[in-house]
Amino acid sequence: MTPSALLLAALSLLVVVGWRVRRRRLRERLARPPIEVDDDTVRTIEEGGRVSTPEDDPLDFGEIEAEEERFWKDERWDAADRL
Repeated sequence: MTPSALLLAALSLLVVVGWRVRRRRLRERLARPPIEVDDDTVRTIEEGGRVSTPEDDPLDFGEIEAEEERFWKDERWDAADRL
């Protein structure tokens, strides 16, 4: 095989493996029940300032990224006022 064909095969394999890993993580995350915040949890947060959850990754990075992109798109960049 030529080096370019070998490189293309390696990159294709990397893409397929990455796709499968991402799909499995998404399936695992969707299978978990959502965290419910009740009065006891709120009291724990008020007393200690934090609460631990069984979540491995409690932040939704996709939502954070979408909000950040929306912010930068909607932000007005007016020229600075001269004194």
